[in-house]
Amino acid sequence: MNDLAYFKSNSSAEAIAQVAADEQSRFIGGGTNIIDLIKYNLFFPSSLVDINGLKKEIITKTDDGILIDAFAKNADLAYHQTIEDQYPLLSKAILAGASPQIRNMATNGGNLLQRTRCYYFYDANTPCNKREPGSGCSALNGYNRNMAILGTTEHCIAVFPSDMCVALAALNASVHIAGPNGNRILQFADFHRLPGDTPHLDNNLQHGELIIGIELPNRGFNKYYSYLKLRDRNSYAFALVSVATALEIERDAITEARIALGGVAHKPWRIGEAEAFLKGKSPTRANFSLAADIILEGAKGYGFNDFKIGLAKKAIIRNCMMALDPSSQLPGAQPSL
Repeated sequence: MNDLAYFKSNSSAEAIAQVAADEQSRFIGGGTNIIDLIKYNLFFPSSLVDINGLKKEIITKTDDGILIDAFAKNADLAYHQTIEDQYPLLSKAILAGASPQIRNMATNGGNLLQRTRCYYFYDANTPCNKREPGSGCSALNGYNRNMAILGTTEHCIAVFPSDMCVALAALNASVHIAGPNGNRILQFADFHRLPGDTPHLDNNLQHGELIIGIELPNRGFNKYYSYLKLRDRNSYAFALVSVATALEIERDAITEARIALGGVAHKPWRIGEAEAFLKGKSPTRANFSLAADIILEGAKGYGFNDFKIGLAKKAIIRNCMMALDPSSQLPGAQPSL
């Protein structure tokens, strides 16, 4: 048994000060991932600082959009009327993730901080650069069916598991952060990291910094959107490939396109060249196929996951076509009435 201290914090400043003072201290919200890490003997915190008491309004209106409370629960956000009406892509993505029980516990900020579900990361008896830098990557020549095909290095081919974050990437979210040195805002594309030669670092959050909000711009893409998650079973499974598509169309021409992928890289994957290619084009299967080719350019399989390259291309095309008629999306967890 590993001893640890527990504190329930009453303010962001108090929580930040407690965690910043100890390198092995961590925040805990829903605990849906950090408790796993502790149980698997992968992480030994000296203390956990409970931030659940910091919860405020689920969303607040800003000058340019809405600010999502980082401490609110995933389920409360997915079923919030504003999210369902104005940002349905985000609602769909959240409801595709995990299980109802986990969504009822997991916080919005914590969703951004999930660690990979790579089998070798969770097996403390195997080399893993993400768990122990410099030890090697067992997935490179191991059973890598679920692993990344884009943005990989010889140090790590793990994928980032979140569904919610794929939609947030497509919606151009930004992350509001408070820390011991003040507050800052990171664009969502800059929040998560590719593995490079430091795969143990998942994101650009510094120790002691706390996510306090996630901001979405006014443009919610509530007319042409779709989230597609392909996985081995229909519930409680991580994506082999997921796609968030958001389009704006006028007079049979695409005026704005957003396509983000999950399950294929160390972070939500989005390629601006493909979205620029679609601008001004007709929303046809042929044009979506060409955009998919651009997105998958440079994709590399490692044996067991070679199939993901073709699967991702077909998923992009299929999801873009479904975005033209959101009612055609596959059934899953349904919005509230």
